[in-house]
Amino acid sequence: MTAAGPAGQLLTRAPLLLRPDPSRTLSRLFVPGQETLIRGESRAMAVIDRVLAMSEDEVESTLARTMARFSGQYRDLGETLAGNFGLVAHRLGSDIEVDRSRRRLIGAYFTQQYAFEAAALFNPSIVPHPDQSGCAPGEVRFVMSLRAVGEGHLSSIGFRTGTISGDGGISVDPPGRFPDIGHSRAVSYDRSLFQEKLAELGHEEENAQFLWSLLPPRFSMAELDAAVGELCLQQVTRGCSVALVDAVRWMAASNYEVEFDARHAISERVLWPSGPAESHGMEDARFVRFTGDGDPVYFGTYSAFDGSSVASHLLETADFRTFTISQLAGKSTSNKGMALFPRRIGGRYAALSRWDRESNGIAYSGDARRWSEAVTVQAPDRPWELVQLGNCGSPIETPAGWLVFTHGVGPMREYSIGAVLLDLDEPERLIAALPEPLLVASESEREGYVPNVVYSCGSLPHGDMVVLPYGCSDSSVRFAIVDLPQLLGRLTPA
Repeated sequence: MTAAGPAGQLLTRAPLLLRPDPSRTLSRLFVPGQETLIRGESRAMAVIDRVLAMSEDEVESTLARTMARFSGQYRDLGETLAGNFGLVAHRLGSDIEVDRSRRRLIGAYFTQQYAFEAAALFNPSIVPHPDQSGCAPGEVRFVMSLRAVGEGHLSSIGFRTGTISGDGGISVDPPGRFPDIGHSRAVSYDRSLFQEKLAELGHEEENAQFLWSLLPPRFSMAELDAAVGELCLQQVTRGCSVALVDAVRWMAASNYEVEFDARHAISERVLWPSGPAESHGMEDARFVRFTGDGDPVYFGTYSAFDGSSVASHLLETADFRTFTISQLAGKSTSNKGMALFPRRIGGRYAALSRWDRESNGIAYSGDARRWSEAVTVQAPDRPWELVQLGNCGSPIETPAGWLVFTHGVGPMREYSIGAVLLDLDEPERLIAALPEPLLVASESEREGYVPNVVYSCGSLPHGDMVVLPYGCSDSSVRFAIVDLPQLLGRLTPA
């Protein structure tokens, strides 16, 4: 897909439109009786028994039909089915031997296709691609993250790649055929982060202090298991520690790493909710290319939703192949819409925060994990933003200051995109703001899953323009090209 718009305007909508594609599916473990987010009794053993009772001819014919019908949608369907059999094989016990075909067929009965973007595709962010080789003069390749929503309103993070030409032409590459969620694994844990985060959850008691005394500054899952075991051995004299143990294991499971096979293109890589803190969705990733600490790295903050509460989590990657996922500590991280600045300010990490659910604030951190309380920079004031404010991604550095695209919510829950300018050295100081919205939903953009919404999670400067991808009514994605000098000239002093 390629699109470009006319020059000379403050904002130009490109005709390019990305819609959700229900043909893009992931293979997910399917446990009969536990199909939905509502808890149900597993019927796993009953299904396995029925497969074990099938004749060899039935097994071979059913497996052959399954392979013929679905193999074209997978790199290796047999490997997928064998993997899911392995997840339920413990149900058979050690006395039952199952041949290769029956193992794969059992795996097929415990596999489902999940159309991860069938319901909606929206709220993009955009950053320079880590590999700029082969670009023509004036071109830049990009990686764009997207919020994808499938069955059960479950959100994951998908990607697209593309190119921006020197004159603002936007080309989006066709996505790969075989989406994949990669392989998750445990990481080493930060004791001080665990201590601070669990204190927020009310665990500062003697048992918690004892647990921290058993762990080194960075510890492994094996070391955590040993420390928890020691705590449990002293249960009689230390009182009940069940809630603490549950909380620390919940946090450990929410901090992890994901690696994708090199065969999978970036557009095939899907960050799937794997930890308990995000069990009901990973929403609205805001990626930024961070520089100044050696080789560039990409940070992404996203909203982790566990079904009852939401908090900002951090993604870190150098290549969009391996991602480290971390929880964050501090009141400024306890809501949606956090966005990191692209470099340190005064030796510290800085981030935009909507800590109070309605204002734009600034928070600081020494390690990008533990954050200070936010200082409010901009509160709802104008008619089109009286309900609440938030950011539309990481700030863009300009000679005039940090340019921040904002979103505001007004009457009838209509969203608009605006812009403000923050001081380069003291970003908690608001310099200027756009007096009117930069972008509101056009008539063709007003209808969707959530009507009357335009929303972005990140933009990309390119010469004298800014490419601003945005979600339309929580359903699809369009692109706007903003004339940067014109925009800076229209901002009025705060």
